[in-house]
Amino acid sequence: MDAVGPRLEEPEEMDEALRALAEPRRRAILRLVAHSELSAGEIAGCFDVTRTAVSQHLTVLKNAGLLSERRLATRRLYCARPEGLAGLREFLDQMWASSVEVARDLVEADRGAASAGQVAG
Repeated sequence: MDAVGPRLEEPEEMDEALRALAEPRRRAILRLVAHSELSAGEIAGCFDVTRTAVSQHLTVLKNAGLLSERRLATRRLYCARPEGLAGLREFLDQMWASSVEVARDLVEADRGAASAGQVAG
């Protein structure tokens, strides 16, 4: 939220990350490479889909900035890029903070109304 109100347009990088994460298999790939570097073949071996399909998922994740790719001889090694989720994390943190503020305001208003009812009664 800025001084005028909530921003309605989100950065393209965040939209791309959200689209990439919408597919369950891509989320599973990210979990696989979250803490260790794996080759495309090792990743493909964890799924019941073709290597071509896994390669397409890897490309989407890489283009969204969520994976890094390193070449080692003829192999391509992949690992997650936590910084690729920074924009999305910031968005969710802002949404959470805003929700907590609204909840606090509602509780305080409810307490105020209850106190006023006790004084009047």
